[in-house]
This record gives sequence, structure tokens and C-alpha cells, in this order.
Amino acid sequence: MQRLKHGISALGGRLRRLRGGALPTALLALLLGAGLALNLLAGALEQRYALRVDNSFNALTTSSETTRSVLRELRHPVHVWALYSRGSEDEAVLALLERYAAMSDQFTWEQADVTVNPTLLTRFRAATESESLGNDCLVVWCEATDRYRALSYTDFIGQSFDPETGAYEYASWTYEQALTSAVVYVTQEQVRRVMILQGQGELDASAAEPLAALWDANALEVAYFALGTTETELTPEDLLVVLSPQRDLTDDELRRLTDFALDGGSILFTCDFTDRTARMPNYLTLLRYYGFAPKEGVVIAAENDRAGYYDSNRMYLIPRMASTEITAPMVAANTATLLLLGSRAFDWPEEADAALETAVVLRSGEDAYLRSLGDGRLSLEKSEQDEEGPFALALSARRVTERGEVSRAFILGSSTLLTSSDLYAMTDAEEFIIRVTEYLLGEHQPAADIMAKNAIRPGLTARSVFGGTLAAILLPVGVAFAAFAVLSWRRRL
Repeated sequence: MQRLKHGISALGGRLRRLRGGALPTALLALLLGAGLALNLLAGALEQRYALRVDNSFNALTTSSETTRSVLRELRHPVHVWALYSRGSEDEAVLALLERYAAMSDQFTWEQADVTVNPTLLTRFRAATESESLGNDCLVVWCEATDRYRALSYTDFIGQSFDPETGAYEYASWTYEQALTSAVVYVTQEQVRRVMILQGQGELDASAAEPLAALWDANALEVAYFALGTTETELTPEDLLVVLSPQRDLTDDELRRLTDFALDGGSILFTCDFTDRTARMPNYLTLLRYYGFAPKEGVVIAAENDRAGYYDSNRMYLIPRMASTEITAPMVAANTATLLLLGSRAFDWPEEADAALETAVVLRSGEDAYLRSLGDGRLSLEKSEQDEEGPFALALSARRVTERGEVSRAFILGSSTLLTSSDLYAMTDAEEFIIRVTEYLLGEHQPAADIMAKNAIRPGLTARSVFGGTLAAILLPVGVAFAAFAVLSWRRRL
């Protein structure tokens, strides 16, 4: 009995010593081990499923529903090489790639350094003579289509024009737009073509370069061709672009373009006020097939219509945008600011045509007038002979052809809206062009729905600092409560 009491007493002493020192140490070691294991598991899950919360002010690496839809519906695997040397990575790009990979097993990526592995680029051929591949870019590739697209830092930057300083500034980041568009481009079974007509004195490749670059960035293939050659055959799936021709079509050229329209081909026209359309009867025949009738002269905004022109130049029109099939999303989102640096006006059919639907897309102000350029007057002031507005500055048309196909057309009275990178930066021209393209091709471009991320941090407000202030208060209070709980527990030991 004495031995039992002695054993119990010794065990109690050991328990008291363990409780006083060893037990907390063991619990601490156990908690540290569990915390380390949990951290490793959380890190693995975060990388696999891109669970990291994007707390940046512009949600730079957060993907839109459009991107998630594109990745869910991928038909073929896509692999991306992030060509960055170690230490010079674009962290936003890598974070976005992780999110894309987490959303689809069809999307994979890896980082590579071409200075270490220069043979990597030998599998790709340059799509254009100006394209060069190297470090500091992405290569998006689809093996099934054997198509790729290279994205450099210039593809990830959106610029805006500050009229007060007369300078350009970085206004937005377009990482998601560029990457999602590249994914769409490389996985398409068939890339739609935009065929820019040459041979009648139209705007050439140099003048149309900004427009071609915009289409290329939106997963479209751009080519220039002349009707007199047989190297390129125009098909009804193509979009034909006619940028302000200066010479008339021949009878054979008109027949070829008419056949293209009858088979369901669609056409984008620009018709500047300086174009001599009155001397081009065959070209006018093609325009009238869609109900487009160019007026002679240039549209001048009324001086009292301050919202209808830019600065003090009343030839620089700020058109009113109608809510049509093309422009309804822009009107709803209040992204409807355009600038026409001199514009022609158009008439459209007054009599009903069951096979043709024509709609006014852009129009002038009510008090605008049409200034004739053939009367010898140098002044732009209104005269009694000048026709009064409002005028149609852009029209869309849909015609059911004699062959049972649907052909669409669009005409704009100022080509500079399409071809000026300055107007792209100053206005909503890029979105407008993509919406027009979608209408003509009858095919939605996913990148048009992805908003660019603001590059300029907004100013602080009471709401923007509330979360940080609350955290600064709650953190020390929480630490004090935790310390009080630990001390109370130790006191009871």
C-alpha cells in the first residue's frame, strides 16, 4: 500500500512538471508542425486552383466571366511559353497564367529563357517580317491547329490622349484582353479573314496599319488584295473592306463584287467627303445596292451646338450614336464618344424595300449643315443654299439577296476614325470598330467584352481607407485578447 502511494505521488510530480514546462512545449511543437503542414497544403491548393485573392485596386489578375467561358469551351490544348529570364519576370503575367491554368486542364504554361534555350524558338516561324521573338514576351501555341501568337509588353498596355497636355499616357492594362484573344485565335478551327481591297486608289497598308493591328489583336486574319489578281480568292465568309477608293470599278470588277454580295458576303465601306464618288458610277451602283447614297459636301456643326464638335473646329464632329444592333452595348455602357475629322453625309431609301433594312448608326446635330465644296467659297459659314441637318454620318444595312443569302454592309463618312491611332487613344473608336466587325461577320469577338484594367490608382476616399483603419484597430485588440487568454490559462496551471 505504501508503495502504491509512493508511485502515485511520483506520477503526480511528473505530471505537474510536465504541465508546468514540457506540456506547453509539446503542444507548441505540435501546433507549429500542424501550421507548417497546413501552410504547405494551402500553398499547393492555391497554386493548383489559383485561390490567391487579388487585392490590387484594379484587380489586374482577376479573370472575367468571358475568359472563364472561353477556357471552359476550349476544344484543343493550349500551351504558353513565358519567355522571361529569371529575375525579370512580369509578375502580373505569371499570376494571370496561373489563374488560366487553374480554370482549365487544357491550358498549360511554363517559363523559359531563350538565352539558355535558344532552340526553343526554332519551332515557330515569324508570322510577319516585323515580328521578332525573344525574351520578355509570351508565345501562345496550339498544336492541333499549329497556330501561335506572340505577345509583347506593348500588347498589354492601353494608351489615352490628354488634350490638356497634348501627350499620351499609359491609362490601362490589357493583359486579359490580349491573352484571351490569343487563346481564341490559336484554337479556332477557321480564322475569319478581313480582305482590304486595293487597286482603285484606296487607303494603302501603311494608312490602314492601326486598323489591321486592331483586327489582328482580335483573332482575325488581315490580307490586302486586288480584284485583278488571281492569287487571292474572295469567299462569302470573308469581310471585304473598301477604304475610300479614288477610281471607279470596271464592269468586270463590279460583277465580281456583286457576286460576292449575292453569295452572302459583307462589306465595310468608308467614303470621305473628298472622294469623287460622282465620277464613279459603278462604285455608286454597289453602294446603292445597300441603300447608301453619298451626299456631296462636308458636314459642319452649328456653332451653338457645343456638344456636336471638338474644341473650336466645327468640322471635327462628335456624332450622336443611335442605339442599334451594333451600338446598343456602347450606348448602355456610356462608351459612345467618337470623333469624325470631317465627314460626308448619306441618304438612304425612302421607299420600303422588303429585302433591305437600313439603319442610321451615327448622325449629326439637328442644326448641322452641308457645306458644298464646289461653289468656290472659302468660308465654312452657312449660306442659304446649304442643306440643313440632321444628317446620317454612318449607316448599316442588311439585305436578303436574290440567291437567298444575307449580305450586310456598313458605311462611314470619315475614314480617319478607323485609321487614326490618335483617335483610338482619344475616343471609343476601338470598341466601335469591333462592334461593327461583329455585325458584319455575324460572329461575336470575346475580347470585346473584356474591360481593360485601369492603370492609374484612384484617389483615396473615406470608403477606400475604411478597411485599413478597421484592420489597424482590430489587430492590436485581437493580440491583447489572445495574450489575456494565454495568461489566464497559465495562471490556472
